[in-house]
Amino acid sequence: MKRRHRRSNVRERISPVIRPRPGNRQRGLIILGSLTFPCALGPAGPVARKRESDGATPAGRWKMQGIFYRADRISRPVTSLPVRAMRSSDGWCDAPEDRNYNRLVAMPYASSAENMWRDDHIYDLVVTLDHNACPRIRGGGSAIFIHLARDGYTPTQGCVALQFHDLRMLLEASRPGTVLSIYP
Repeated sequence: MKRRHRRSNVRERISPVIRPRPGNRQRGLIILGSLTFPCALGPAGPVARKRESDGATPAGRWKMQGIFYRADRISRPVTSLPVRAMRSSDGWCDAPEDRNYNRLVAMPYASSAENMWRDDHIYDLVVTLDHNACPRIRGGGSAIFIHLARDGYTPTQGCVALQFHDLRMLLEASRPGTVLSIYP
């Protein structure tokens, strides 16, 4: 019987973990195997019960679903996750009463929606998470992404934000099914 050997270039499945920093819940550390990166979180820090516009980052286990990137600003990220170049019309509905709440929509949109094609660079690279995706709970929080951090890791609106290089490393190590664990 032939023995199958693992090829040395096959990477293990990773499970990135985020823990808030003691004394500063707006900042966290993302642990990726033997690597640790700083990250920005919402001003309320991680919470178990996320609500729309509460400034909190949802604690829990969230599947990394796919990636949007600004092809006019950066090159396509290296990853095995689904990737799509962002369109100038891309938006994300944040109106709890709307049938497309917490979904990708085309801008301009009749209800409240966040424009993903931004002048600043924080959405040049965006990872969508399955927070409040299935089932969607009205008012349970929308547009929870991993995106690029501002200078000084200022708080997000509830997302997780990393420096460009660190986010690229996370994406290279991620596979379909990768789950991000955020601890309160």
